[in-house]
Order: sequence, then C-alpha cells, then structure tokens
Amino acid sequence: MKFTVDQIATMIQGAVEGDGTQCITGFDKIEEGKTGSISFLSNPKYESYLYETDATAVIVSTDLALKSPVKSTLIRVKEPYVAFTILLQKYQEMMSERETGIRITAHIADGVKVGKDLFVGHLSFIDAQSSIGNYNSIHNHVSIGKNVHIGDNCIIYPGVVIYKDTIIGNNVIIHANAVIGADGFGHAPQADGTYKAIPQLGNVVIEDDVSIGANATIDRATMGSTFIRKGVKLDNLVQVAHNVEIGANTAIAAQTGISGSTKIGENCLIGGQVGIAGHLSIAPKTIITGQSGVTKSIKTPGQTMGGFPATNNVDNLKRSALIRQLPELFEKINKIK
Repeated sequence: MKFTVDQIATMIQGAVEGDGTQCITGFDKIEEGKTGSISFLSNPKYESYLYETDATAVIVSTDLALKSPVKSTLIRVKEPYVAFTILLQKYQEMMSERETGIRITAHIADGVKVGKDLFVGHLSFIDAQSSIGNYNSIHNHVSIGKNVHIGDNCIIYPGVVIYKDTIIGNNVIIHANAVIGADGFGHAPQADGTYKAIPQLGNVVIEDDVSIGANATIDRATMGSTFIRKGVKLDNLVQVAHNVEIGANTAIAAQTGISGSTKIGENCLIGGQVGIAGHLSIAPKTIITGQSGVTKSIKTPGQTMGGFPATNNVDNLKRSALIRQLPELFEKINKIK
C-alpha cells in the first residue's frame, strides 16, 4: 500500500486538515499508530490517543473539537468508522487476485448452468439441476446439493454445505463450514416414548448482500421457506431454526440461537449468546443485549431489551443492581430477626 493522504481523502470524500502530501503505507489502531500508518477515531473513549499517536493520518469526525494539538494529519468525514471501512474494502479489492477456473478434482454434475468466470476449488461438488451465476468463487471442499440456485458475485468458503433447493442471491458471503438447509428440529413424540421425525419439505432463501459466519447453521423450513432477507449479517456459530424470517439489515452476533417460526424485523441488532424462543415476533430496530433470553414477542419498534427474561434494558439494569445488593439486604434481615 502506498497512497498520499490527499488520495485517501478523495477515496472516502473527506477534508484534509494538515499535510496532504504525506505517504501512507499501512493501517494501525490509533493507540498503536506509527509513522506511515493511517488510523481512525470513532469511539470517544479513545480520544486521548489522538493527541499521543504517531500515526501519519487519522480519520476523525467533522464535528470533533480538538482539545490539544495533534501530530497527525486529520481527514474529517461525517462517519469515521464507515469511512475507514470503505477504505479497507477498497484496499482489499486492489490487493485481491480472484482465482478463476474449475480445479481438476472438482465435480459439476451434467446439466448444471454455470455463469462466466466461475472458480470451483478442489474436491468441491455441485449436484444436478442447480445453477451458478457469474463471478462466483466456490472454494475447496464445498458441497452444493440438487436444485440449488446461486446468483452473482458470491464467495463460498471451504467446507460449506448447501443442501438441496436452497436459493441464494447476489453478493452473498458464506464463511467456512457453515451449513445451509439442514433439516429443522422437528420430532413428534410417540406413545411409546420414542420420536418420529417430521419431514422437512421446505427450503432456505438467502437474499442479496448477506454475510454468514463460520459454522453458522440455517435450517430448512418444514413447509415454505426460512428467509434471510437482504443485507443480513450473521456472525460465527449462529443457529437459525426452521421457518425463521430475519428482516433486512439485521445483524446477529456469535452463538445466538433463534427458535423455529420466529420473525425478526428489519435493522435489529442482536448481541452474542442471545436465546430467542419460537413463534415470536421481534419489532424492527430492536436492540437485544448479549446473553439475553427472549421469551415473549417484542411489539414496539426501537426498544433496547436485555436480561432473562428480556425486558426493557433500563428495567433490566435496575433489576441487576438490586440483585447485587441481595447479600447486604440478606445480612440486614438476619440482624433484624
């Protein structure tokens, strides 16, 4: 990497404050910044590092009022975190050399429709009646079942398993060892205490611009479809059960589990290790804090929920504060007795 500060400012539509001719050769966290690197300041907790860092340039907010002189050249933008992300993406695109071609140990069944510039890695398999669009990268050891349809510009990393009938849109990224379309957890109890598997006849539909983390699992619907709507971001080890629908641009952190037939609205943020019961509705723009347990539908949009059972987070924090006082209260009660 070798760009001037002025060139980078043009890429992210920022205004330079300082020497724009300086050369940038790498990226650093602001607390570890050194000569030649560029960093960013988004979280106010890190502002003190702005006055100490040796980074050549720092991306900051247009609204930031300096409290002390800085050594770095500043690039002022409306949203520093977004701008830095765009910069990283542009750099990755410049540095990436996308592979093309079908490796000799890969197998594509007869009749599969294949777009242009496809890459299929070693020991990957694409079954019959499927279609693969343009500019896709399917890495090593990927298994794609019958009647799977994948759009354009997708990246499917090693070890991914995509079961039959799955539909995937454009610009989708699926990280290593994710499983898409396995049977939902449907087992009918019998009179003798055993279980009988309920056939899972539906599929999974993943819309455009979705990112799915490593070892995530998305189950096929019992009937109909499990829907992952446009722009959804799933972290590693997320479990999505049968007939769930996740609304557009919702982000879900690692180790969260969503039970069957729950509907999650658009633009929700769900923290790590959250458990959500089945057959619920989560309103748009809901925030659920990490390790919460959601047992009832959330009907009002824009709330922050937390705890178990999940309640409005202000109430949850009050409850947690009271719980911390229980030993002291218990001791006082014993003295009264």
